Amino acid sequence: MPRKSTRKTNTKRAITPEDILQLTYVSDVQASPDGTQLVFVHKHTDEKNTDQRALWIAASDGKGDPRPLTHGGKDSLPRWSPDGETIAFVSKRGDDPQIHMLPVGGGEARALTNFPEGDIASYAWSPRGDCFAVLFRERGGDRTRDAAAERKEKGLSDPALVIDDWFYRFDGDGYFGDDRYKLYIVDVETGAHRLLYGKDRVGMSLVYSFSPDGKQLVVVTNTHRKAASQPEHCHLARINVKTGKVTRIPNVPDSQKTTVAWSPDGKTIAFVGYPEPKPGWGVDNAELLLTDPVKGGVRSLTGSTDECLEGHTISDSAEVDFSPCLYWTADSKSIVTNIAREGAQHVVSISASTGRMRALTKGRRVFSLCSVSANGKVAGVTIDEPTRPPEVAAVTLSSAPKMKRVSFFNGKLLAEVDLAAAQSYRVPSTDGVRVQTWVMHPPACAPRAPRKGRPCVLEVHGGPHCQYGETFFHEFQVLAAQGYTVVFSNPRGSKGYGEAHCTAIEGNWGNKDWDDIQAVLGFMQELDGVDTSRLAIMGGSYGGYMTNWAIGHTRAFKAAITDRCVSNMVSMFGNSDIIETPDAYWRGNTWDRTEELWAQSPQRYLGACKTPTLVIHSEGDLRCNIEQGEQVFSVLKHRGVPTRFVRYPRSTSHGMSRSGPADLRIHRLHQILAWWARWL
Repeated sequence: MPRKSTRKTNTKRAITPEDILQLTYVSDVQASPDGTQLVFVHKHTDEKNTDQRALWIAASDGKGDPRPLTHGGKDSLPRWSPDGETIAFVSKRGDDPQIHMLPVGGGEARALTNFPEGDIASYAWSPRGDCFAVLFRERGGDRTRDAAAERKEKGLSDPALVIDDWFYRFDGDGYFGDDRYKLYIVDVETGAHRLLYGKDRVGMSLVYSFSPDGKQLVVVTNTHRKAASQPEHCHLARINVKTGKVTRIPNVPDSQKTTVAWSPDGKTIAFVGYPEPKPGWGVDNAELLLTDPVKGGVRSLTGSTDECLEGHTISDSAEVDFSPCLYWTADSKSIVTNIAREGAQHVVSISASTGRMRALTKGRRVFSLCSVSANGKVAGVTIDEPTRPPEVAAVTLSSAPKMKRVSFFNGKLLAEVDLAAAQSYRVPSTDGVRVQTWVMHPPACAPRAPRKGRPCVLEVHGGPHCQYGETFFHEFQVLAAQGYTVVFSNPRGSKGYGEAHCTAIEGNWGNKDWDDIQAVLGFMQELDGVDTSRLAIMGGSYGGYMTNWAIGHTRAFKAAITDRCVSNMVSMFGNSDIIETPDAYWRGNTWDRTEELWAQSPQRYLGACKTPTLVIHSEGDLRCNIEQGEQVFSVLKHRGVPTRFVRYPRSTSHGMSRSGPADLRIHRLHQILAWWARWL
């Protein structure tokens, strides 16, 4: 009698591009003042391809299931009142976004504000609960709905955009001309709003924090005439909420600053930035700095460390927020924030007196800090892992901190699909650098490997000053499920490995980063089960730059995909929403000193390319203009290289692959799979 097999049959299916429709996204987890509850934004895509955002609430101890609070489908930015009895939120239930008020004890939400046509970027309760500070931008007169209707009635064309300031557009935000976000005060009882401060020249970078008595706001503001191109001119100021009087905080040098928080005892202001002006991009470590609200002066809590408070871990399955979070503990002795390090991201507490840093979370995970309760006992976070999409969690801020996961929205999908784990390696490169590299081998549900081994795809991240890491990446999982070994890494230029690792490519792309990519390529060629004749490379934004660079410098890759790419540093200089200052990050300019910019342009080397290449770009991309992809497509066509161009509509932006419409994200993934199937 034959022995019965004990081998278990894998009954799980392969994850697909269409599973984007099954994912639930969570974000903006706000702890109640007493730390017992968490309210957050729950997002999913409905049957009409529309993102539905609603507020949900959960107990921070994980008891009971989360439950919905709103059902409008257009709700975001929940914020608890200081007494914990009301949740404010922003909703676009009418024509324009307005702040709404929802009683926690029960009852219907009501609209509080009556802002004119425009956008709300952020808002905050006063500690006394009597008013809000609101960052609002009113839409210009000739671009309102009424103006459009009048033009249509008269048969007139769309209006011209007359531009004087070079900050007139921003990726994902579109063209706004001279409209700017300004700071308003809203009365909680009546909803009436009044302008408090409107002198910031950029607007959207204006950040603020109430004093503990609610009588003042501290703001990070830039009033320089070249504010958009010179963020190093930011300064700190106090604004009297009643009179609007602005008092600059003395002895605080102008420098890039991104987040500010006033301590509960009123004695200290914390902010993220640099202790001195530094032009260009943030390649240096952003520090946690303290100042006195009246006397000023600057003291760095993290300057003696090699940590950066502006590290960000990339994912295509989480709501994107590049701003650092700062929260004081109730006793004003510590500040709670996020630190990204070696592919992980954790919540830490930093002593305001000594700068000593204590980890509050641990493991191969990415924790995104969203809030800390007013009593300082609980942090609201999302938790992300390579085989688990982000979920809501609470972290107790005690001497023995604990994490409690309180939502399991994606549990049903995880029970159905077979996912690939990510294994971390250190790959030797030049100058003694060891590049952290992850490998995802296909799961059991994937097609059987051919005799010569599997094709292998190298993914290169964008930024470049951020990191890949321990996140759920739907795109990677889809590739692995189709039988591809997926490799991704953090070459020099990435955050998370100290300042020297990041600054190594400042104004000098295609050098040390290319050394590291070549080292990872060599690592791929030595991987067990990989067919070295079927290697491929792909990436978006800076990852598209490096893909373009690779295909112009090596023929080791059988095929490539360049997505929302950078190709020509000379033309890129003037067509991106990021305004470059000559000789700041990049050396040279585009009118009479183009040599170094052109030397670092992948376009210069594409004449040597023989690699079949798929070009993907969005017509609405204001970060890397679509002409960058058009140039690649044109050169490769002239050179007789097999190439295809997939253009997404003007309604999409640079972040289409992670935040665009679900149907177009699915279409993009199928285009990627079809290209690899054809060439690999």
